Amino acid sequence: MDLSKPYLIGITGGSGSGKTYFLQQLLKRIGKEKVCLISQDHYYKVREEQPLDAQNIRNFDLPESVDAAAYTRDILKLLAGQDVEKEEYTFNNPNKKPGILRFESRSVIIVEGLFVFYFKEISELLDLKIFVDAKDPIKISRRIMRDNQERGYDLDDVLYRYQNHVMPAYEEFVEPFKYRTDLIVPNNRSCDKAIDVIVSHIKTFL
Repeated sequence: MDLSKPYLIGITGGSGSGKTYFLQQLLKRIGKEKVCLISQDHYYKVREEQPLDAQNIRNFDLPESVDAAAYTRDILKLLAGQDVEKEEYTFNNPNKKPGILRFESRSVIIVEGLFVFYFKEISELLDLKIFVDAKDPIKISRRIMRDNQERGYDLDDVLYRYQNHVMPAYEEFVEPFKYRTDLIVPNNRSCDKAIDVIVSHIKTFL
């Protein structure tokens, strides 16, 4: 491994697998000022460019929903030691004014999102691949709570999207990479022990 460049970690998992909690705990234990975390969530295309399903409902759970070229370009900048500025993606919330996000290159960079292993240009850059996993009933319950509380979707909308968008995308674009990763982290209840191991590993690169 080339020690002259940052150590690049990719983290993925199905919607509702608990990636957010996993990342929060990881950064808390390492110190968020010591690593750079850049998420796929900041690279969704605008609503008008999102693909429509058979019911003319916009599907945000496909690889083409994401500006993969821009995401890859910014990751390469960070790997080259350059800082990146990006307008915040607000998930089309008209009541939220987007801010400007600044990502500073660090010796450890974490990229996360549904398709970071699917996008070949990103996957080939990764030094460590982590797959956060959870059982389907747990994932859907987490998705229901998140989409209702954070995005204002009602239950029928959440269930429709889960059945027609989320699960088909997971089965085609996410799950096939599960057993090609370096680590699978079960996150049905707690993943604290796995986080301790990963934190110890990461600290060797800081």
